Amino acid sequence: MRPRSEGPFALHLRSAGRCTAEVTRLAAAASNRLVFAGRNLMARTWFITGASSGFGRALAEAVLERGEYAVLGARRTAIIEELAARDPDRALALTIDVTDPRERETAVASALERFGRIDVLANIVGRGSLGAAEEFTPEQLREQMEINFFAAAEMTRAVLPTMRKQGSGRILQLTSIRGLAAYQGFGPYCASKFALEGRTEALREEVMPLGIKVTIVEPGAFRTEFAGTKNMRPDQRIEAYRAVIAPVEAFLYGSDGKQPGDHRKAANAMIAAVESPEPPLRLLLGADAIRLWEKKEASLMAELDRWREIGKQTAFEGAIVGAVGGGN
Repeated sequence: MRPRSEGPFALHLRSAGRCTAEVTRLAAAASNRLVFAGRNLMARTWFITGASSGFGRALAEAVLERGEYAVLGARRTAIIEELAARDPDRALALTIDVTDPRERETAVASALERFGRIDVLANIVGRGSLGAAEEFTPEQLREQMEINFFAAAEMTRAVLPTMRKQGSGRILQLTSIRGLAAYQGFGPYCASKFALEGRTEALREEVMPLGIKVTIVEPGAFRTEFAGTKNMRPDQRIEAYRAVIAPVEAFLYGSDGKQPGDHRKAANAMIAAVESPEPPLRLLLGADAIRLWEKKEASLMAELDRWREIGKQTAFEGAIVGAVGGGN
């Protein structure tokens, strides 16, 4: 069945006084759900990266349990194929290295060929690291940025044309509370997450008029593989930093499997954000994450108050100071 660009829905919107551009977008979003006959037209299609473990696996299971469609992307094929085999009509397992441009493009094309649309992109895949900033080589820093920042940014770019054409879409960008509040030992990791936070916040404003809504997901400590063997260690150890880094290592690696956060409950929270007509820009997950952000926010405001007047006295005499970037 071919999508319709105009019909009763569009005519209804026009009669309600909607502008032409908005009518076109909303009508496209509604009619594009009719692309593939035989599927539940109200069920969304999710594209989930990192679906083999942790948050990605939990989200994939929750989505399929709800009767929705899911494209499961991961490098560990056997795990996602086992999950897809449980519901072969609704799940598609794809082997994908998200740092590879060709694999990203192929995966998106395969998803569209199978389901006809992508309603939700969940960029979940990522990798942690722990060590003093000076201990990591430039190659390791670039590797951390490649998987945590560039891969997510380019995966989003690959899906956006489809969402723009649909006139609708949701994007979940998994970062971390460490994308808001840095801590010793997590320099490269925090750098990659801060970068993703900044790009995603700007992207949200750009795509909102197109019917696409974006949420940054910022978890605290959850029982995922973050503190496991996949965590990146520095190639060298500098003794001068041991007093600062050793206690953090002991805490992180000693807490593996004992973290308070339940990634299955986190998956439900992400689904709730997607279903909300007004999803949050930031979804903090875990009382520890919320507490840390409140502490940092209070510290930021206290420091701002101490240095406010010095900061304000840096304009040219008589200059009119407007908003940065021309905003409000």
